[in-house]
Amino acid sequence: MITLRQAVIVEGKYDKIKLSSILDAVIIPTGGFGIFKDKEKMNLIRRLAEERGLLILTDSDGAGFVIRNYLSGCIPAAQIRHVYIPDILGKEKRKDKASKEGKLGVEGIPKELLIEALQKAGVTWDEIPYQRPKEGRDITNLDLYEDGITGTEGSKSRRLKLLSMLSLPEHLSTKSLLQMLNTFLTYKQYKEAIAQLDRQQGDEEKQ
Repeated sequence: MITLRQAVIVEGKYDKIKLSSILDAVIIPTGGFGIFKDKEKMNLIRRLAEERGLLILTDSDGAGFVIRNYLSGCIPAAQIRHVYIPDILGKEKRKDKASKEGKLGVEGIPKELLIEALQKAGVTWDEIPYQRPKEGRDITNLDLYEDGITGTEGSKSRRLKLLSMLSLPEHLSTKSLLQMLNTFLTYKQYKEAIAQLDRQQGDEEKQ
């Protein structure tokens, strides 16, 4: 498993699944052209770019380049490294037919070629795995449960309020939420956010 400091931007969930078998990294799918209207996700990508830097790894077809160019216009160039997969004709196994241009996307490219594409882009991983300097320990799934963010009565409402407070997209999965919390917050800052959430709920109940 290759550990990367940078966040990796891909087009879809199957690209993320493929890369997750190779990379230990924050991987964000754009949802294809959905990124053009998804202000929440775009704000998240901007924050990740500033915090970690981005690797943009979209498909090699025209649509992939439209998304790549859009992101390039929204993020400072110094925070981006472009990774290009080779043009390989073919069809992903899960699809009934090939794409419009007949090229394999990120999900269909062999792992060895994806690693080679990273190397050609100058991405290195022979250093000490990236760890964000932080105070205290990591935030865990148990913390989310004990703080009523997941798995308890009323947790959905608390989770949405926490996400809004932290300016994070509301549709993050629990795994992605945990990853984002550990990217942007220390454990102490997380507990401060939970305390603020508790105060807000207390005020609401008094009204």
